[in-house]
Amino acid sequence: MTIQVILADDQPLIRAGLRMLIEQTPDIDVAGEAGSGTQAVRLARDTSPDVVVMDIRMPGMDGIEATQMITSGDTSTRVLMLTTFDDDDYVYGALRAGASGFLVKDMALEDILTAIRVVAAGDAIIAQFAGQPGPGRKPRELTGITDREREVLRLVGQGMSNAEIATALYITAGTAKTHVARLLTKLDARDRVQLVITAYETGLVSAPH
Repeated sequence: MTIQVILADDQPLIRAGLRMLIEQTPDIDVAGEAGSGTQAVRLARDTSPDVVVMDIRMPGMDGIEATQMITSGDTSTRVLMLTTFDDDDYVYGALRAGASGFLVKDMALEDILTAIRVVAAGDAIIAQFAGQPGPGRKPRELTGITDREREVLRLVGQGMSNAEIATALYITAGTAKTHVARLLTKLDARDRVQLVITAYETGLVSAPH
Protein backbone atom coordinates (compact mmCIF):
# COMPACT_ATOMS: atom_id res chain seq x y z
CA MET A 1 0.00 0.00 0.00
CA THR A 2 1.36 3.40 -1.04
CA ILE A 3 1.70 6.10 1.61
CA GLN A 4 0.04 9.35 0.52
CA VAL A 5 1.91 12.47 1.67
CA ILE A 6 1.22 16.21 1.57
CA LEU A 7 4.24 18.53 1.64
CA ALA A 8 3.54 21.80 3.47
CA ASP A 9 6.37 24.34 3.40
CA ASP A 10 6.48 27.99 2.34
CA GLN A 11 9.82 27.40 0.57
CA PRO A 12 9.24 25.95 -2.92
CA LEU A 13 12.83 24.63 -3.05
CA ILE A 14 12.30 22.53 0.08
CA ARG A 15 9.07 21.10 -1.35
CA ALA A 16 10.76 20.40 -4.68
CA GLY A 17 13.67 18.60 -3.00
CA LEU A 18 11.36 16.43 -0.92
CA ARG A 19 9.14 15.72 -3.92
CA MET A 20 12.13 14.57 -6.00
CA LEU A 21 13.23 12.29 -3.19
CA ILE A 22 9.75 10.82 -2.68
CA GLU A 23 9.12 10.33 -6.40
CA GLN A 24 12.07 7.92 -6.45
CA THR A 25 10.50 5.92 -3.62
CA PRO A 26 7.98 3.28 -4.75
CA ASP A 27 5.99 3.08 -1.50
CA ILE A 28 5.40 6.84 -0.99
CA ASP A 29 3.48 9.29 -3.22
CA VAL A 30 3.02 13.07 -3.00
CA ALA A 31 -0.73 13.74 -2.86
CA GLY A 32 -0.30 17.51 -2.90
CA GLU A 33 1.74 20.55 -1.88
CA ALA A 34 0.88 23.53 0.30
CA GLY A 35 2.72 26.81 0.80
CA SER A 36 0.85 27.86 3.94
CA GLY A 37 -0.85 26.37 6.97
CA THR A 38 -4.28 27.31 5.60
CA GLN A 39 -3.58 25.47 2.33
CA ALA A 40 -2.27 22.46 4.27
CA VAL A 41 -5.47 22.19 6.32
CA ARG A 42 -7.67 22.48 3.22
CA LEU A 43 -5.60 19.92 1.29
CA ALA A 44 -5.60 17.50 4.21
CA ARG A 45 -9.38 17.69 4.46
CA ASP A 46 -9.82 17.27 0.69
CA THR A 47 -7.40 14.38 0.17
CA SER A 48 -7.16 12.61 3.59
CA PRO A 49 -3.44 11.78 3.22
CA ASP A 50 -1.62 9.36 5.49
CA VAL A 51 1.02 11.93 6.47
CA VAL A 52 1.44 15.70 6.25
CA VAL A 53 5.08 16.80 6.34
CA MET A 54 4.62 20.21 7.92
CA ASP A 55 6.99 23.15 8.29
CA ILE A 56 6.54 24.96 11.61
CA ARG A 57 7.05 28.55 10.45
CA MET A 58 4.81 29.60 7.56
CA PRO A 59 3.03 32.86 6.72
CA GLY A 60 -0.46 33.37 8.12
CA MET A 61 -1.43 30.19 9.90
CA ASP A 62 1.74 28.50 11.16
CA GLY A 63 2.44 24.78 11.19
CA ILE A 64 1.50 24.32 14.84
CA GLU A 65 -1.98 25.81 14.40
CA ALA A 66 -2.46 23.88 11.15
CA THR A 67 -1.43 20.65 12.88
CA GLN A 68 -3.97 21.27 15.63
CA MET A 69 -6.73 21.74 13.05
CA ILE A 70 -5.75 18.65 11.05
CA THR A 71 -5.42 16.29 14.02
CA SER A 72 -8.39 17.55 16.06
CA GLY A 73 -10.99 16.07 13.73
CA ASP A 74 -11.95 12.44 13.15
CA THR A 75 -9.00 11.65 10.93
CA SER A 76 -6.23 9.09 10.56
CA THR A 77 -3.91 11.70 9.02
CA ARG A 78 -0.64 12.02 10.95
CA VAL A 79 1.60 15.09 10.99
CA LEU A 80 5.40 15.03 10.84
CA MET A 81 6.91 18.40 11.73
CA LEU A 82 9.94 19.43 9.70
CA THR A 83 11.88 22.59 10.52
CA THR A 84 15.24 24.30 10.60
CA PHE A 85 14.46 25.51 14.11
CA ASP A 86 15.91 23.20 16.73
CA ASP A 87 14.10 25.00 19.53
CA ASP A 88 12.54 23.13 22.44
CA ASP A 89 9.51 25.38 22.68
CA TYR A 90 8.70 24.76 19.01
CA VAL A 91 9.07 21.02 19.54
CA TYR A 92 6.85 21.15 22.59
CA GLY A 93 4.23 23.24 20.79
CA ALA A 94 4.20 20.88 17.82
CA LEU A 95 3.78 17.78 19.97
CA ARG A 96 1.07 19.43 22.08
CA ALA A 97 -0.76 20.30 18.86
CA GLY A 98 -0.93 16.61 17.92
CA ALA A 99 2.15 16.03 15.76
CA SER A 100 3.38 12.44 15.65
CA GLY A 101 6.98 13.35 15.05
CA PHE A 102 9.51 16.11 14.80
CA LEU A 103 12.57 16.28 12.57
CA VAL A 104 15.03 18.99 11.58
CA LYS A 105 15.61 19.73 7.89
CA ASP A 106 19.33 18.95 7.96
CA MET A 107 18.66 15.29 8.72
CA ALA A 108 19.64 12.79 6.03
CA LEU A 109 16.96 12.43 3.37
CA GLU A 110 16.79 8.68 3.98
CA ASP A 111 16.02 9.39 7.64
CA ILE A 112 13.15 11.64 6.57
CA LEU A 113 11.72 8.84 4.39
CA THR A 114 12.05 6.41 7.30
CA ALA A 115 10.26 8.88 9.56
CA ILE A 116 7.37 9.18 7.07
CA ARG A 117 7.01 5.38 7.06
CA VAL A 118 7.16 5.14 10.87
CA VAL A 119 4.55 7.86 11.37
CA ALA A 120 2.28 6.41 8.64
CA ALA A 121 2.39 3.06 10.45
CA GLY A 122 0.93 4.74 13.53
CA ASP A 123 4.08 5.11 15.57
CA ALA A 124 5.80 8.28 16.74
CA ILE A 125 9.28 9.53 15.96
CA ILE A 126 11.08 12.20 17.92
CA ALA A 127 14.53 13.53 17.12
CA GLN A 128 16.53 16.47 18.40
CA PHE A 129 14.37 16.90 21.50
CA ALA A 130 15.90 18.00 24.77
CA GLY A 131 14.34 20.68 26.91
CA GLN A 132 12.96 21.85 30.17
CA PRO A 133 10.02 24.08 31.08
CA GLY A 134 10.86 27.64 30.09
CA PRO A 135 10.95 30.68 32.40
CA GLY A 136 7.72 31.02 34.33
CA ARG A 137 6.58 27.51 33.48
CA LYS A 138 6.35 25.56 36.73
CA PRO A 139 7.05 21.83 36.34
CA ARG A 140 3.99 19.76 37.19
CA GLU A 141 4.27 17.04 39.79
CA LEU A 142 4.77 13.44 38.68
CA THR A 143 3.30 10.76 40.94
CA GLY A 144 2.37 7.09 40.78
CA ILE A 145 5.45 5.76 38.99
CA THR A 146 8.57 4.00 40.27
CA ASP A 147 12.08 5.45 40.27
CA ARG A 148 13.02 3.14 37.40
CA GLU A 149 9.97 4.23 35.38
CA ARG A 150 10.88 7.85 36.07
CA GLU A 151 14.36 7.18 34.63
CA VAL A 152 12.84 5.46 31.57
CA LEU A 153 10.46 8.41 31.08
CA ARG A 154 13.42 10.82 31.17
CA LEU A 155 15.14 8.84 28.40
CA VAL A 156 11.94 8.65 26.34
CA GLY A 157 11.76 12.42 26.74
CA GLN A 158 15.23 12.68 25.18
CA GLY A 159 13.93 10.86 22.11
CA MET A 160 15.55 7.48 22.83
CA SER A 161 14.19 4.26 21.34
CA ASN A 162 13.53 1.18 23.50
CA ALA A 163 16.83 -0.32 22.31
CA GLU A 164 18.74 2.86 23.26
CA ILE A 165 17.02 2.94 26.66
CA ALA A 166 17.98 -0.70 27.22
CA THR A 167 21.63 0.08 26.45
CA ALA A 168 21.66 3.18 28.67
CA LEU A 169 20.13 1.36 31.65
CA TYR A 170 21.82 -2.03 31.12
CA ILE A 171 18.51 -3.84 30.74
CA THR A 172 17.03 -5.92 27.91
CA ALA A 173 15.02 -4.31 25.11
CA GLY A 174 12.03 -6.36 26.28
CA THR A 175 12.29 -4.91 29.78
CA ALA A 176 12.57 -1.40 28.36
CA LYS A 177 9.45 -2.03 26.26
CA THR A 178 7.59 -3.26 29.35
CA HIS A 179 8.56 -0.12 31.30
CA VAL A 180 7.34 2.09 28.43
CA ALA A 181 4.07 0.14 28.20
CA ARG A 182 3.51 0.59 31.96
CA LEU A 183 4.21 4.31 31.67
CA LEU A 184 1.66 4.62 28.85
CA THR A 185 -0.94 2.94 31.08
CA LYS A 186 -0.09 4.73 34.34
CA LEU A 187 0.08 8.17 32.75
CA ASP A 188 -2.92 7.53 30.49
CA ALA A 189 -0.81 8.50 27.49
CA ARG A 190 -2.00 7.82 23.96
CA ASP A 191 1.46 7.28 22.54
CA ARG A 192 5.16 7.94 22.98
CA VAL A 193 4.74 11.58 22.02
CA GLN A 194 2.53 12.16 25.05
CA LEU A 195 5.23 10.61 27.23
CA VAL A 196 7.68 13.17 25.83
CA ILE A 197 5.23 15.95 26.70
CA THR A 198 4.96 14.59 30.25
CA ALA A 199 8.76 14.41 30.58
CA TYR A 200 8.93 18.02 29.42
CA GLU A 201 6.12 19.29 31.67
CA THR A 202 7.52 17.62 34.77
CA GLY A 203 11.04 18.93 34.17
CA LEU A 204 12.58 15.46 33.77
CA VAL A 205 14.24 16.40 30.51
CA SER A 206 17.05 18.91 31.04
CA ALA A 207 18.64 21.15 28.46
CA PRO A 208 22.07 20.16 27.13
CA HIS A 209 25.07 22.14 28.42
